[in-house]
Amino acid sequence: MPDASQTAAAESAAEPSAPPVPERRFSETLLEVKNITLRFGGVKALTDISFDIKKGEIRAIIGPNGAGKSSMLNVINGFYTPQEGAITYKGRHRKAMRPHEAASTGIARTFQNIALFKGMSTLDNIMTGRLLKMKSNIFLQALYWGPNQREESEHRAFCERIIDFLEIQAIRKTPVGRLPYGLQKRVELARALAMEPDLLLLDEPMAGMNVEEKEDMCRFVLDVNDEFGTTIALIEHDMGVVMDISDRVVVLDYGRKLADGTPDEVRSNQAVIDAYLGVSH
Repeated sequence: MPDASQTAAAESAAEPSAPPVPERRFSETLLEVKNITLRFGGVKALTDISFDIKKGEIRAIIGPNGAGKSSMLNVINGFYTPQEGAITYKGRHRKAMRPHEAASTGIARTFQNIALFKGMSTLDNIMTGRLLKMKSNIFLQALYWGPNQREESEHRAFCERIIDFLEIQAIRKTPVGRLPYGLQKRVELARALAMEPDLLLLDEPMAGMNVEEKEDMCRFVLDVNDEFGTTIALIEHDMGVVMDISDRVVVLDYGRKLADGTPDEVRSNQAVIDAYLGVSH
């Protein structure tokens, strides 16, 4: 007769295991990068780079320092104009686009080095992300009367909702120059979200953060993607973060594309292991 431990083991083996989390699949292409080459004099920052970003996904761009990751984001949102190749965004084929044109068509950006107005409050910094949404000119806005007052009130209410979403109510009136680094990163994310982007470009959003701050930022990135439906392309060096939150990963090395695929495919790619990830000893 089997003892109690054998019976328990048999019952445990008979229980169905939890189903694996299904891989998210995306069909509609929001942005396609095709054969992009970017040179600065005789130095090639990017060489014949091609990949796409699907609507609704979180797309990671990784690689060693100097691989061309930030240059790629600068090409996408118009800071750099490539010498070769083109980008198709929302079905529009283009060789180049100015940053304000990219912003007006739904591309928002955060930067590796924080780019906030340090003397302004958190709320006022976030309000600057609404400027392209405002219909009145700067002189009418200064009057703060009638329809201009109503318009600003509506935009301010939208920014207050973002403040609640990112849980930064306590610092809404604080000058951002007095905030710790992690909160400044969150304010910069809030300003980008104030633009209501279709494509959000995040350049190392968790750089310099401690473990708790990274966990918070990961949660907010996932929530932005899930609740707002925002497509996200991010550069990040923390491979744990990349593998946990990304749908697909493109790997750059010395300005060339080394690999492209799901996190599992990239993690097991020998060329990526040799050039970037390494092996545990």
